[in-house]
Amino acid sequence: MIVVLLGPPGSGKGTQGERVAAALGVPKISTGDVLRAAAQAGTSLGLAAKAFMDRGDLVPDPVILGIMKEALSAPEQARGVVLDGVVRTVPQAEGLARVAAEIGKQVDVILLFDIDDELLVARLSARATCAACHSPVAGRQPGEVHAECTASPKGMLVRRADDEPDAIRNRLRVYKAQTEPVVAWYRTHGGNVQAIDAAGSFEDVAQRALAAVGVVGR
Repeated sequence: MIVVLLGPPGSGKGTQGERVAAALGVPKISTGDVLRAAAQAGTSLGLAAKAFMDRGDLVPDPVILGIMKEALSAPEQARGVVLDGVVRTVPQAEGLARVAAEIGKQVDVILLFDIDDELLVARLSARATCAACHSPVAGRQPGEVHAECTASPKGMLVRRADDEPDAIRNRLRVYKAQTEPVVAWYRTHGGNVQAIDAAGSFEDVAQRALAAVGVVGR
């Protein structure tokens, strides 16, 4: 089963994707994961991607999709995979569908983590990030020492510039401009789009996501 995760920043799709992947017994990978793995392996596509990354340039979609095809063909992904951040635009959705078909697979379900904008703004602007270990921490104030920090010395909690309310709203505008056409493309092309209410406790959202992929009670 190939599962694609969609959702705005802070919707919890990455964390929930880990839960879904564990329940399905498949890996969860992102574009960054496959690019780094291919570069480390020294494949021709991996070296091409590394050249772009070393220059600080975006890796073009054809290179990413070629690497993704190799990743989806690997034995580790034989039973399926959860893809996080792989599809952000319509051309990427089209490309993923094409390379999956070339190896006899398909995208089985698209999990769309949906949450009210203002609730998301409140959630993200209420979190702080450790300046040393970069871990996000909810419900704590900037200026406090991050007691759980694994660095030495322990870091102070700060609010990232992109977690300011105006910055969050701008990120949401960018996400919607890119992703709403992706959702429309999947629905037009028969994609199994499952909207997940991302508000509520972690466990409540997890159960909704698991039910959407046919797993209950894990």
